[in-house]
Amino acid sequence: MISVHVRVSGRVQGVFYRAYTKAQAQELGVKGWVRNVPGGGVEAILEGERQKVGELVGLMKTGPEGSMVSGFELSELKCKGYEDFKIIY
Repeated sequence: MISVHVRVSGRVQGVFYRAYTKAQAQELGVKGWVRNVPGGGVEAILEGERQKVGELVGLMKTGPEGSMVSGFELSELKCKGYEDFKIIY
């Protein structure tokens, strides 16, 4: 199990990026959360099996149709044991 913090910049607000991330996370069995941040970016905590988290990271680097990711930062964290994946408003 690993946990990572992700910060994404570009055209990622108003294009269903959070909903896309949540749907992909649920399909892969990844837990955590995603939210918009001031300035137009998105951040997320992803927690799960290394391979599944890696898959989700790859999907997030592309994003849904209509999005355009121009920056992507990733840092590893200590696992907290999230039970599901949520969009934080």
